[in-house]
Amino acid sequence: MPSSTTTALSRQPLKKVLEGVTDPRDRRGVRHPLVSVLCLAVTGILAGCRSLTAIWEHAADLEPADLEALGLETGRALPSESTIRRVLKDLDPAGLDARLTSWFFTRTGAIAGRRVIAVDGKTMRGARTGDNPAPHLLAAPGRASGVVVGQRRVSDKSNEIPALPDLLAPMDLDGALITADAMHTQRSTAQWIISRGAHYVLTVKNNQPGLKRALEKLPWKDVPAVSSVDTGHGRRVRRTVQAVEAPARVDFPGAAQAIRIRRTRTVKGRKHVEVVHLICSLPMDQAQPEAVASWARGHWTIENRLHWVRDVVFDEDRHQLRTGNGPQIMAALRNLAISLIRLAHGATAPIAATTRAMARRPRRAIDLITQPIT
Repeated sequence: MPSSTTTALSRQPLKKVLEGVTDPRDRRGVRHPLVSVLCLAVTGILAGCRSLTAIWEHAADLEPADLEALGLETGRALPSESTIRRVLKDLDPAGLDARLTSWFFTRTGAIAGRRVIAVDGKTMRGARTGDNPAPHLLAAPGRASGVVVGQRRVSDKSNEIPALPDLLAPMDLDGALITADAMHTQRSTAQWIISRGAHYVLTVKNNQPGLKRALEKLPWKDVPAVSSVDTGHGRRVRRTVQAVEAPARVDFPGAAQAIRIRRTRTVKGRKHVEVVHLICSLPMDQAQPEAVASWARGHWTIENRLHWVRDVVFDEDRHQLRTGNGPQIMAALRNLAISLIRLAHGATAPIAATTRAMARRPRRAIDLITQPIT
């Protein structure tokens, strides 16, 4: 269960939460509170701003009452574009993520009574500089609400596998379900998830050849199947789901059931068949095959629900803030804006249309930041 501290924090307005972020600047010469600079940035992103210049221009068009609501003194010059850039570049990503994780975690919602958290990574291609690789960020969106509850940068000399425990460690995972792609189908990862009182649904591919062979050899022809059909956008997709209790020869920590999903996609009369195997730590009496398949299918939509939004709506891959912690902080603020919109308008809210509406009526964005979200 979430702690009383976390629950109390979740009831506060975002502006109050951001007041707890440590200011990296020397106190001498600070003209604008850190929380006000962050709120200006978030307000601009909520209005669809794609660059720091656009954020500053949007701030310059705000009414005095709007600026005052964000903690800026009437009559004082706004933070310049270079000030906003410098502050975001020097800000500690871990400190910002910790505050946002605590605020968002109790808002992740539940699917069939269970909190479902997906883990997936994205490379910020536009932030590559010289010999320095583009930052790769691992994010954790909650499936029910679409809220991003955490983000962590993957070490340039490593990969996502050791970053997953670091990303999820601050969260209360008791009873939660973690979904991840095949890279994370690792014995150590499964053991860590179970040790935290959580469960997993993991995709099995060629990086685990022994486990993949064991799943393929199960007597699927004797296992009952459940089918569903989706149509739309000129295509027809039939999904056939089968599940069986994991036998002893499926040697994987915590494995309780194995699932096979056969997807037959028909587009303009041409069929494409794909077979996917999953492993799940929840027994069948706690997770029916249809539920497991739904969790897996939901994980596969992260690309559209988060990464695509950041790239297309906010043009992330062409953003020019490349130094210091700037790229990671901007990604966190975009996640924050997406999450705020979904909390206020629902998990399926159209992000692009909502940002355009907030550009026309900035007070809506300011209210999201300064007022509690119920």
